[in-house]
Amino acid sequence: MQGPIGIFDSGYGGLTILDAIRRELPQYDYLYLGDNARAPYGSRSFDVVYEFTRQAVERLFQMGCPLIILGCNTASAKALRTIQQRDLPRLGSERRVLGVIRPTAEVIGTLTTSRHVGLFATEGTIKSESYTLEIQKLYPDIQVTGIACPFWVPLVENNEIDSPGADYFVKRRCDQLLAADPLIDAVILGCTHYPLLIPKIRKFLPPQVRIVSQGDYVAVSLRDYLKRHADLEACLTRHASTHYLTSENPSRFKEQAQLFLHEAIPSVESIVF
Repeated sequence: MQGPIGIFDSGYGGLTILDAIRRELPQYDYLYLGDNARAPYGSRSFDVVYEFTRQAVERLFQMGCPLIILGCNTASAKALRTIQQRDLPRLGSERRVLGVIRPTAEVIGTLTTSRHVGLFATEGTIKSESYTLEIQKLYPDIQVTGIACPFWVPLVENNEIDSPGADYFVKRRCDQLLAADPLIDAVILGCTHYPLLIPKIRKFLPPQVRIVSQGDYVAVSLRDYLKRHADLEACLTRHASTHYLTSENPSRFKEQAQLFLHEAIPSVESIVF
């Protein structure tokens, strides 16, 4: 079976992952699926996030994707392991589903000197403790302090990132993080929407604190993964194309996608779960 790389997100944030992967690996075909009708996932239960993510994974497999990236931190935190262990043996052991947490965990040890790391993420990702568990498997000496940022996604999706309200909500969480651990010298943006807020976050963090955006690290990790898995890589089609699917209104998706991709997308197909 040959087909595109599938990239799934609960909404629009995974477009920042798609953008980084396409810059690193422009030769492949991509199929992006945003479950915008049921977004956000951040405050939903483990069971609901798993069920929604499983449905999306099965749909992308049905559409010919040999490899799927969960470009969503909440889905990676709450559903990835179960899908890999329970569902992949049934759906096809030659297929792969990968997440965005592990690549960031692998690289963070090289980005912190103090060994104190902050994490901005959705409530669901923070409660799952997935980042802490993954990081401390690799770097037991690193202390992770997570802060949930429930208002940041709506700020981005409503194009309010330059508003005074954005200043208030970003400063509030930055102050909260530094109060919890003043020794932090690196902060992971554990939600794919948050890179759009980097200018604001930079404004309210000390200059020595490194801001770690996931996209580039996920892209490099995927490149290396495909080098190590030649059989899987051979199943990927190469026409440098991207197609978009949404469970919501295609016109709204096209409009919002420009905030994340900084380019117009030609067409979007609507799907129903």
